[in-house]
Amino acid sequence: MAKYIGPKCRLCRRENEKLFLKGEKCFSGKCAIEGRPFPPGQHGQSRRRPRVSDYALQLREKQKLRRSYGLLEHQFKRYYQEADRRKGSTGENLLQLLEGRLDNVVYRMGFSASRSEARQLVRHNGVEVNGNKTNIPSYQVNPEDAITVSKASEVQLRIKASMEMARQRGFADWLDVDPEKLSGIYRARPERGELSADINEHLVVELYSK
Repeated sequence: MAKYIGPKCRLCRRENEKLFLKGEKCFSGKCAIEGRPFPPGQHGQSRRRPRVSDYALQLREKQKLRRSYGLLEHQFKRYYQEADRRKGSTGENLLQLLEGRLDNVVYRMGFSASRSEARQLVRHNGVEVNGNKTNIPSYQVNPEDAITVSKASEVQLRIKASMEMARQRGFADWLDVDPEKLSGIYRARPERGELSADINEHLVVELYSK
């Protein structure tokens, strides 16, 4: 399956915002946004401010959200279509579907330092859902599902290091994580107020509604 293999820091610079794609590097002074707070490319440092249209704002918000979760365009669009079919707010449905991905839940629980690392851990049979090995990153986790690092992967130092950093930063309210056992329970789908206020999902809905 196709995937983005270019420099991740370039994506953050393009969106002029930290997307937390590089794990602990994003929390250090080595973050690209800290050193080069301008878009990549030969015109990145231009002093001339281009006129920003409504479409450009919508597109940038969609790209920011898509890149944060590490999805390609056709994958992201399928999530939007599913969110639009469901009852309730399309924007909130979209965020809940993205947060419910297994690789994202693994990342939120602190088993990995980034979503790309979480995807790799899932792909390599390093995670169990309700006691069953599941190697599909897009698997939708349901409320009360138990997520556990497999016995064979518990010894990985990077998992223990990620968990220690996650413990210091704290866990989301909709998760119940046991750092010692490297396991957790996905208690409920997050409400909109529990997610980042920096996301403007309404712009994404406006873009796809045209």
